[in-house]
Amino acid sequence: MTPLSLNPPSERFLSIRERELILAGISAGLSIRAISRSIGRNPSTVLRELERNLPHQYRPRSRMGRPRSTPVKYSPSLAQRRADLRMSRPKPAKLALNDRLRDEVQNRLSEKASPEQIMRRLRLDFPDDPEMRVSHETIYQSLYVQGRGALRRDLTVALRTGRALRKPQRRATQHQGRIRDMVLISDRPAEVEDRAVPGHWEGDLIVGKDSGSAIGTLVERTTRFVMLLHLPDKHGADEVQQAMIETMGRLPEFLRKSVTWDQGKEMANHAQIRIALDMDIYFCNPHSPWQRGSNENTNGLLRQYFPKGTDLSGYHHDYLDYVANQLNDRPRKTLDWKTPKEALNELLSKPQPTGVALTG
Repeated sequence: MTPLSLNPPSERFLSIRERELILAGISAGLSIRAISRSIGRNPSTVLRELERNLPHQYRPRSRMGRPRSTPVKYSPSLAQRRADLRMSRPKPAKLALNDRLRDEVQNRLSEKASPEQIMRRLRLDFPDDPEMRVSHETIYQSLYVQGRGALRRDLTVALRTGRALRKPQRRATQHQGRIRDMVLISDRPAEVEDRAVPGHWEGDLIVGKDSGSAIGTLVERTTRFVMLLHLPDKHGADEVQQAMIETMGRLPEFLRKSVTWDQGKEMANHAQIRIALDMDIYFCNPHSPWQRGSNENTNGLLRQYFPKGTDLSGYHHDYLDYVANQLNDRPRKTLDWKTPKEALNELLSKPQPTGVALTG
């Protein structure tokens, strides 16, 4: 006699009796739709049941299909036991059961990859290994939820927020100075907005303790490639002008079309920058950081390396290059999980009017 389930009956789930009727339908050679009518269930419910509990070669290909008439391949009691296990609580954490997957996730967290980036890259790096799959929510739960801690809690500092608890992200509005002769973002060409043409950048400063130090950030809108401006002494208009000209002057001309910045007084010399680089400069509306969305997102990532409330003047130029390289090797959802460096190299591999390659 087929053993009964220990779980209380529920209309949401198939009962042992319904599973026995499914077996009878398979033995009689009925289609999925005919079996579903006989037990009063949706065809998709029966189809999922057989997909879970039949070997691959015996599974139906559609709701209309007929499973191969081999009753021994479907066991109502085994299917019921599997269903009971799936519904049992608490479930063991996947990362606690799979040492190889846990080590891979921890290594990537240590490299400051986000849980979603890890999830996507595991699918690309292990396409034929379903055991190396994990959702980003599972990673977060393993870090944050008590009793689910399969991952080391100290790895929370490697996340973008660096928080020990999950909280909504908040951003404070920055107070900006007024700049003469600005060209506002509303006058920016349409080709900049759709990101189809490379060479358009977004820029800003991230500031240190008491606004006494800063690092300049530049992000290319098409590839999300990052460049950092070293400002070890001051971050006024003259220092930003010199750093932008030196840094962006290394770019090929076709990658120097425009920069969009906020209305910070550090861009007071925008006219000189425009002339030196032959590059248009546009300014966002006041208190509108979303108009530089790529740059805002990048600045958030940079705070993993340059925490708020610290003195940024002590970071060496080489370390800024290291951080920029880290971000440019980071897979991005908006690039179909390519890295900015891969996207830029792909762009540079195509024939360009100037024929100039990007140099360090």
